[in-house]
Amino acid sequence: MYIPSFNKFPNQQEAISFMQRYSFAAIVTAEDDVPVASHLPFLVELREDKIVLLSHFAKANPQAGQIVGKSILVIFTEPHAYISPTNYEKETNVPTWNYLAVHAYGKATLIPEGEETATLLAKMISNYEPGYLQQWNSLPDEYKQKMMKGIVAFEIVVDDLQGKQKLSQNRSAIERDNIINSLDKSPDTNESEIAKYMSKLK
Repeated sequence: MYIPSFNKFPNQQEAISFMQRYSFAAIVTAEDDVPVASHLPFLVELREDKIVLLSHFAKANPQAGQIVGKSILVIFTEPHAYISPTNYEKETNVPTWNYLAVHAYGKATLIPEGEETATLLAKMISNYEPGYLQQWNSLPDEYKQKMMKGIVAFEIVVDDLQGKQKLSQNRSAIERDNIINSLDKSPDTNESEIAKYMSKLK
């Protein structure tokens, strides 16, 4: 990903927090030089200074059989906003787009079926809907086993993390304030979120 120095995330923890907040991501692999992508929820963990991404495919998804031994890219992105040149001090300007994105590269390992997959599912439920965990635990074992046989669980150890926050850092303070004020008034959640991220940089 092209990242000018002033658009980099300030540190790794900021990137991890972003991935955990916007954890529904695209996992990209290549088969015979053809890119393939799926959209999955991820758990993002830090283990002994290593970032680990955990998720699962539907077993019927062909990409599930294409991840071991391959270079993998997982793209985390969410808030973004069109930036109008009306926010700038000079007329000789063009529109642009503000956004945040993290690209995580690594290799995948399959998580064995059975107890380890069950543990992953319990972690994911606890992360996304803690209140459902009691219901899941009370379901018949036969049903849960059937559900688990239909998925392929995996984890990716990240070996390259690239984070970009394009938030008008190259504009003047007046222009940044104009953009923040404009986006903050928007009913669009993406735009108001970008305003919040921009305000944090001040």
